[in-house]
Amino acid sequence: MHDYKSLGFVGLGVMGEPMCKNLVRKSALPVHVFDMNNDAVGRVVETGGIAAKSARSVAENADVVFLSLPSIDQVETVTRQMLGASAKPRMIVDMSTSDVARTRALAREVNAAGVAYVDAPVARTAEAAQKGTLMISVGGDERDFTALKPLLDCMGSDVLHCGPLGSGQILKILNNMMVFMTVNALSEVLTIGRRAGMDGEKLLQLLSQGSGDSFALRNHGMKSLVKDQFPEKVFPTVYAIKDASLALALAKEGGFQPRIAQYTYDMLCHTRDAGYAQNYHPAVIQLIDGRVKVAATGPTVAASGTAAAA
Repeated sequence: MHDYKSLGFVGLGVMGEPMCKNLVRKSALPVHVFDMNNDAVGRVVETGGIAAKSARSVAENADVVFLSLPSIDQVETVTRQMLGASAKPRMIVDMSTSDVARTRALAREVNAAGVAYVDAPVARTAEAAQKGTLMISVGGDERDFTALKPLLDCMGSDVLHCGPLGSGQILKILNNMMVFMTVNALSEVLTIGRRAGMDGEKLLQLLSQGSGDSFALRNHGMKSLVKDQFPEKVFPTVYAIKDASLALALAKEGGFQPRIAQYTYDMLCHTRDAGYAQNYHPAVIQLIDGRVKVAATGPTVAASGTAAAA
């Protein structure tokens, strides 16, 4: 069991804000919070959080600091700011999705300053972040994991120790890559089924009863693909591109050239270029089924009814 007396949280975005609120409510410890968005800080303060003026201020007042930031670029910047604080935290926990090689390099820098470092990226939806039912994949020392788990349990229902530092990022990155590839596969299946004369929603409902069932089918497929609903602020295409690029970087480091993952990444880039950068990434189906065509001069919208040729 941990003996931490105070916590910190930096990064109150779509996932970070509800995660931090759960930490505030359930940990029974003071939680010092910082984000550039003052409104987000205010909402967390309303639930019991303590506003800080900077990431450095968080570090000076917390035993453990959790980070939920857009990428490793911001993680490196914020972490180095905290290492320059007059008092350092005992541990920094990166809950962002970050490049593995840079995560390991940053951890060595943090450890050299006498601070422990753990990677603990999260998976599942913004709704899961609100409910505290995230999957959290943790990479780091077994003792650090044991001490952290009661705190991570405040934010996730499935907290998994994946192995040494960086292992949590590997699992998260490959989990997301699998989802993106599955969404592409579902888009192709839907297109084939619709053009053969079958209702898309009925098709996925029946597929969910067989061996082709998956979380992506029931979530991304039924809630987004068949309904043609690709809202903004729900894991946009540009986020998917970032995570897919991390998976390709891992493959390259291992001397492997993936075909399906590369095709999926390329299609996500085409989706971004077609004007759906901020839309929920299953918007890729519109390119796969031919409604939106990417020409040499840029994206063009196909004639009305192409997708519903069946």
